[in-house]
Amino acid sequence: MSIADLSQVTETPAQHRRGGGRIGRKALRSAAVPAFPTLVRQIPAYEIVPDEAVELIHQESLSILEEVGCEFRDEEAIALWRQAGADVSGTRVRFDRALLMELVSKVPAEFTLNARNPERSVRVGGKNSIFVPMYGAPYVRDLDNNRRYGTLEDLQNFHKLAYMAPALHSSSSIICEPMEIPVPKRHLHIIHSALKHSDKPFMGIVTSRDRAEDTMAMAGIVFGEDYVRDNPVLVSITNCNSPLVWDATMLDAMKVYARSNQPLILAPFALCGASTPASSVGAVAQVNAEALAGVAFTQLLRPGSPQIYGQFMVAVDMKTGAPMGGTPEAAQMMYLMGALARKYRLPWRTSGFHVGSKLNDAQAGYEANMLMHAAILSGANYIWHSAGWLEAGLSCGYSKFATDCEQLVGWYKYAGGVPFEDFKDAMAAVREVGPAGHYLGTQHTLDHFENAFFSPSIMDFNSFEQWKAEGAKDHDTRGREKARNMLADYEEPKLDEGIAEALEDFIARREERLPDTVN
Repeated sequence: MSIADLSQVTETPAQHRRGGGRIGRKALRSAAVPAFPTLVRQIPAYEIVPDEAVELIHQESLSILEEVGCEFRDEEAIALWRQAGADVSGTRVRFDRALLMELVSKVPAEFTLNARNPERSVRVGGKNSIFVPMYGAPYVRDLDNNRRYGTLEDLQNFHKLAYMAPALHSSSSIICEPMEIPVPKRHLHIIHSALKHSDKPFMGIVTSRDRAEDTMAMAGIVFGEDYVRDNPVLVSITNCNSPLVWDATMLDAMKVYARSNQPLILAPFALCGASTPASSVGAVAQVNAEALAGVAFTQLLRPGSPQIYGQFMVAVDMKTGAPMGGTPEAAQMMYLMGALARKYRLPWRTSGFHVGSKLNDAQAGYEANMLMHAAILSGANYIWHSAGWLEAGLSCGYSKFATDCEQLVGWYKYAGGVPFEDFKDAMAAVREVGPAGHYLGTQHTLDHFENAFFSPSIMDFNSFEQWKAEGAKDHDTRGREKARNMLADYEEPKLDEGIAEALEDFIARREERLPDTVN
């Protein structure tokens, strides 16, 4: 199936039903769920500043690490840095720039992220980009448009939607928090849901060493213990505590995953103006220093392990202190980080549709477009928070998730470049029709009308009268309907029965040993 064919998955299940009734629905569910391969960008990255400006930021970042240093609040990490020859004083590490860049250079420019279904495996780095859903929301905006705490059922639903969305390349993990499950046991059910309800790559847990080890054990059950010691099967997020602190929890997660050759996103979580200088360029210099320090540390743990240079940078509203989403400064900082990533030849992560809007409304659309355009044109490889994100990440919306997934099909087509395969045939059609004719009946149109243009189903392009006759539904309402219909048509990608039983047995044994409350 071609990418053009896959774009037609944006049709609603209701449209499919009109073509085949109950038999048609059964055939649709029995067919393999289509998924786009890795997006290979065919458009150039946009350079927002000249090379001299990128070099200036780079040099200032190295000066920060040499003169100010970065804290690594972990005894083993400090010992490793001292052994490597860094200048260590207490938990403060100062880096010789040659040592730092030697370590950074060991990270491969590209790697394969393996899925339990090999057809869903993807490439990260270079000209490759993948789209990944959001992560970490305590609340959901549900199918009835109510804001409430997330549940395990919600999490399972979002994993199902991620599996069914052709332009999503991963199922993430903690799309929303299953708040009814005790925190010490929650990670087991999060990873189980990601592995059970989707066969795409997924993300790990980083909130403690034990939980990271449990994640690796569950991955080992599915992929094989020997396989996961060397082959990337998941990505995990570690955040530097800006300014300039890598704490023990994040470092523990790095140790577990990097030593198993599993990629980490080394991404400072920066509220620009609060945890960085109130300057876009100044914030980038600091965040770059923090990210490079994290990337370098992973290479002390396992030289050559695949890693992802990253950032999460949002400006703070100087009137209220609230983080802002789709601002021009956030976009500009993406372009700068992309230029730095290319300088270092590092795969890199940014965020796509992260917005501050509370609803799937016009503000959400404006913010999302600002950021995704920058993510694509800055050459990002791992575009996270690409579905569901609302209110600065506090909520995941069903409608937002469905509409984001539809928009990703359009962005996929945009970044794939302008096709010329049918140009000769199109020119022949011009000669066939001539002046004052129309193209509706030409062979070229009959051959291409289904896939020539992006054809979203949630967006409404009907006349006012037709829109009114169909209920005068707004975009948010249509998004919820699309999510509900997708879930109705979901069919689980089956796990081997023995593997499924082994996962459940592992969870049961671990739950017996884990408390119900955090000590």
